[in-house]
Amino acid sequence: MKKKVMICGLYSIGICLSAFTFFSDTIPYNFESLKPLPDLPINNDNPVTVQGADLGKHLFYDPILSKDSSISCSSCHKQEFAFSDSPKQFSIGIKGTDLKRNTMPLFNLAWNSHQFWDGRVKSIEDQVFHPVREPDEMDLDWNIAVQRLNNSLFYQKKFELTFGKVPIDSILVSKAIGQFERTLISNNSKYDFVIRGKRKFTEDEYQGFVMVNDQSMADCLHCHPTDGGTLGTTGKFSNNGIEKIVSLNDYVDKGKGGVSGDESETGLFRIPPLRNIAITAPYMHDGRFKTLKEVLDFYSEGINKSPNIDPKMTRVHEGGLKLTEKEKYQIIAFLQTLTDSVFIADSKYSNPFVKKTN
Repeated sequence: MKKKVMICGLYSIGICLSAFTFFSDTIPYNFESLKPLPDLPINNDNPVTVQGADLGKHLFYDPILSKDSSISCSSCHKQEFAFSDSPKQFSIGIKGTDLKRNTMPLFNLAWNSHQFWDGRVKSIEDQVFHPVREPDEMDLDWNIAVQRLNNSLFYQKKFELTFGKVPIDSILVSKAIGQFERTLISNNSKYDFVIRGKRKFTEDEYQGFVMVNDQSMADCLHCHPTDGGTLGTTGKFSNNGIEKIVSLNDYVDKGKGGVSGDESETGLFRIPPLRNIAITAPYMHDGRFKTLKEVLDFYSEGINKSPNIDPKMTRVHEGGLKLTEKEKYQIIAFLQTLTDSVFIADSKYSNPFVKKTN
């Protein structure tokens, strides 16, 4: 049984319109228990199927979407580092030059209201368009990208199984990669098992957990909730006082304000999740801190009263939280419990072009 579905949209990249046949016998992707994460947001525009996620995974790992077929999405998003590019401060694009911001990890993306550090797009699918055409990243014209895919018998078959027998276009590519990226769920860290009642924190881990979620102590919960909010981020945008400047004009990177043009958003960046934080160094949008200890040193005694600083940074007048070395150690002990060793080794997210060996 088939259903004819018309999908129309307008993008500045050229290949705009897509009409495809959706096969009703495609298999809905089975998201296993998400606890303790919130309910998965419903996505009616691009529901995840087994076929779509598999296609998207192949595209994610295939360098076919770069100009000289030398790099892929996975070149800058490595599974063993929670799909970040740790330990690099900046990923290296197709021209061999550093990119402008630290590469964000990829997991639990379905809960994000915006993508990128500056929130320039709202959906995962819209995000896909950017790195492919970006000159300093993959530098490939989308017309050439879809021509390559249409000429591939391998991809012809996979797209047909997912979307029907129609010409491959950029929208279908973005939908396929979007489906795969929606399956990147991280919820099997020690912290998750503690929340489920299956394991216990050590004393240091527990004290770190308490401090992170206590407004009178480390006070991280306003941006990085890990008590009731298990995503480890509010998903909002914030200025944490990282820049020692006096004027909005002094911001080299304007963050969200550089996209919106709203001066009140100058210097604001998306709040990253604390999940997998121990394996996604370096930290901040510019990767300036190499270790979690450096991050805590900053929040303890290095906060700057910069323009547009988040009002929740209530200890800015004291220069920071004034944490002791023991408190920093305990906080880091807790943060390490957020590493999901299951996620970073799960074969369902791994490179499908690499043969498994026993």
